[in-house]
Amino acid sequence: MSYRLAGKRVFVAGHRGMVGSALVRRLASEDCEVLTVSRDQTDLRDQDGVRRWFAANRPDAVFLAAARVGGILANDTYPADFLHDNLAIQGNVIDAAFRSGVGKLLFLGSSCIYPKHAPQPIPEDALLTGPLEPTNQWYAIAKIAGLKMCEAYRRQHGADFISAMPTNLYGPGDNFDLEKSHVIPALIRKAHEARLAGVPSLTVWGTGTPRREFLHVDDAADALVHLMAVYSGPGHVNVGCGEDVSILDLTRMVASVAGFEGNLVHDLSKPDGTPRKLMDVTRLKATGWEPRISLEEGLADAFRWFVQHQATARLSV
Repeated sequence: MSYRLAGKRVFVAGHRGMVGSALVRRLASEDCEVLTVSRDQTDLRDQDGVRRWFAANRPDAVFLAAARVGGILANDTYPADFLHDNLAIQGNVIDAAFRSGVGKLLFLGSSCIYPKHAPQPIPEDALLTGPLEPTNQWYAIAKIAGLKMCEAYRRQHGADFISAMPTNLYGPGDNFDLEKSHVIPALIRKAHEARLAGVPSLTVWGTGTPRREFLHVDDAADALVHLMAVYSGPGHVNVGCGEDVSILDLTRMVASVAGFEGNLVHDLSKPDGTPRKLMDVTRLKATGWEPRISLEEGLADAFRWFVQHQATARLSV
């Protein structure tokens, strides 16, 4: 049965993040009332505060996109914070949603929940079949707990709580801090600054042969709204495009978008990482959803946003 958002009060938890802000943009066309809350109003790590907010605002549906996020360095430096904060945010919002009678909740996970050596493409049932990647295990463990919490509330209480696992996302609102950003925003910033500085080369970590999947955040938001409408089940759903690209080809595409015409130089002292990371999106496609933004179009959009928002973009944290 379809779950209609029209006429409902929809809470986007984490509306200032890249995914949350994309959800707010996407929900503007759904004829619903979008609810948000800033941290200075209600800290989602505060159980009493979250319960009071839900009791006062009574949302009908929830997109749970709030989380403490960061790259390898942040995960390694602050493991306790990543575990505590994400477990607290998830637990408080999911439980308060149930207590206040929310009709449907979608929890946003991460592809890092899968084992380090998962089969490629990665199916949903690969979860918990092997060891995690050690560099982000703290975040992954918290996300797995959130997914299982949704399953538990569905099993024990009949709550219509579902989970979606997005692939690598990029686009407007991304983090361009070179110490904490992921590969696409880092490449965009490096290529742009290299062109402005007139330097002759751009460095590629490792061999450039690893392959990764990328999905524009506006496509991701569209997929999440689609799943909220058509999906109801205990199992999580992978969200991706089902295609991957080598890091070297990705670097060439970003350089072209940024107008950088210098050479690409390999730093072989840097690690390649996992050879391939691609999601199996068979379950998502079976629901009738397909991405609309090509990687070329998405990179151009992300680059335009970065250039236009350099004064306020997250260049450092």
